[in-house]
Amino acid sequence: MLWGVGLAAPRSCVADLSRNRSLALAWGAAPEEPPPAFYGAELVAFPLSGSGGGTMAALGSDSWWKKTLYLTGGALLAAAAYLLHELLAIRKEEELDSKDAIILHQFSRPRNGVPSLSPFCLKMETYLRMADLPYQNYFDGKLSPQGKMPWIEYNHKKVSGTEFIIDFLEEKLGVNLNKHLGPHERAVSRAVTKMVEEHLYWTLAYCQWVENLHETQKMVSLFGPFSDLLKWIFCHLTKGIVKREMYGHGIGRFSEEEMYTLMEKDMRTLAGLLGDKKYIMGSTVSTVDATVFGHLAQAMWTLPGTRPERLIKGELINLAMYCERIRRKFWPEWHHDDDNTLYESEESSEASKTYSPLQDFSFYSRTETFDEEGNSISQTPDTDYTGHSLFDSDVDMDEYRDHEQCK
Repeated sequence: MLWGVGLAAPRSCVADLSRNRSLALAWGAAPEEPPPAFYGAELVAFPLSGSGGGTMAALGSDSWWKKTLYLTGGALLAAAAYLLHELLAIRKEEELDSKDAIILHQFSRPRNGVPSLSPFCLKMETYLRMADLPYQNYFDGKLSPQGKMPWIEYNHKKVSGTEFIIDFLEEKLGVNLNKHLGPHERAVSRAVTKMVEEHLYWTLAYCQWVENLHETQKMVSLFGPFSDLLKWIFCHLTKGIVKREMYGHGIGRFSEEEMYTLMEKDMRTLAGLLGDKKYIMGSTVSTVDATVFGHLAQAMWTLPGTRPERLIKGELINLAMYCERIRRKFWPEWHHDDDNTLYESEESSEASKTYSPLQDFSFYSRTETFDEEGNSISQTPDTDYTGHSLFDSDVDMDEYRDHEQCK
């Protein structure tokens, strides 16, 4: 017996997906009434009467390959209708309870162990750790009402844009990483932030999503039966978006060599500003460090073999030491397989290099976090899970100079 596949709407309407060339519609309504919408429609199968009738008979004298094509198309339409039905039937997500809790929405963790391929997501999460504010990650892929990522919820208030998020947290929670800065230093910090976010960002994005797209695609984390295809589609869509937005910005109208020249100037500016200091504005961390780290970390750990990586790990080694310093102090569980032993202190041993995986959905606090069983683990800001010291002196420039002199 031959069977047909179709959509059954709430009204007496059936869309036969197994017919050739177009969907044959039949509904119990007046001829002048418009075709019904298929919201809430169900996928149904029904028998076709007669051995010589039905779908194959409707195909007439068409060649066998056309018949196969029509039937395959009908099956694909049926599968698409089923998937659409499943998406429409997804249960409403449980509303998050953000009372007195910071809910951080961001992109999912990549596969290479780096917390995020987005410099702004990494900036925001690093800031929360620098300010020692407990938060909870949600990797639901849901954008803010303004179409932004990352964004937060706090006491049912939604805030997007990293600058506005930081202003909001400072006002609501009284945190301020810049309280030790004077007016001139605050002005310099803002100027550096805008250079990094509005200029350097685009050159790194070009390297990540255009020139080095093949490597970036390997890092994207998507799961499911068609994950490889979805990653390919996602990455190439992102490539198109980045190129279009760079052209609108203006920087994308230059040649590749010119863009890399601008990138090198920005990175040299950061290296010169940092000098031999621990942080951008001196010996104490400030908000600008979260911004700079979020972007330079992409060159350090997500762009293998590219010009930004060669520059930061070569001539501008003080920027690499700076990134390592922040990673050790505020991301003790973040370990990269290709870590350069130059950044390890002389006292470190193989036993001291045991790291736990990055935490996803659990609440995190830099001074008190939780294990898998929910038990509290006391931890000082300058030690990792093994108790090994992570003081900045372990990765200062003197160690690098001594290493170079021994060569």
